[in-house]
Amino acid sequence: MDDQLYKNIANSTAHRSSRIANVDVVLNDLALLPNLVTLSFDILDCNHFKACWILEMMIDAQPHLLTDHLDFFCLNLNKFTHDSAIRSAAKTCLHLSKHLTLSNLHQNLITENCFDWLMNDYGKVATKAYSIRTLFELGKEISWIHPELKQIIIKDYPTHTSAYKAVAREILKKIK
Repeated sequence: MDDQLYKNIANSTAHRSSRIANVDVVLNDLALLPNLVTLSFDILDCNHFKACWILEMMIDAQPHLLTDHLDFFCLNLNKFTHDSAIRSAAKTCLHLSKHLTLSNLHQNLITENCFDWLMNDYGKVATKAYSIRTLFELGKEISWIHPELKQIIIKDYPTHTSAYKAVAREILKKIK
């Protein structure tokens, strides 16, 4: 791990300007990207969720940057336990599903994790919303996803927040 990058991440905050500064560091030296990806998934490190925030912002802007790390990313999605890391991973999955051509393996792993995040209590409505949107995107190519997604959304709709319900309504309209 690059010591300076680690210090930058450890000292970063959730403020957008702090995250952008770290994104810029990695974009200016893409050799640091493997370090960022590795730290993101090192759930024993107290700063891994901050690395997830930075990775999410990078992939939001340039999804192709994760292409060489897709196997590692997808195979390890199920390791996350920190709500903030899971939210970032779910949003990253959305960007990947919208902007990259994913292999069957990648699609299946992302689908499995998004359904897990959707059906389990991870505390953040944003995680569920990104999971719903990701599953909708993947369902354009995998025929069984939309019917399953629709069933889950309808079942869970009455018990969720207004933010969840807004995403649910939007996606249900698109599925029909």
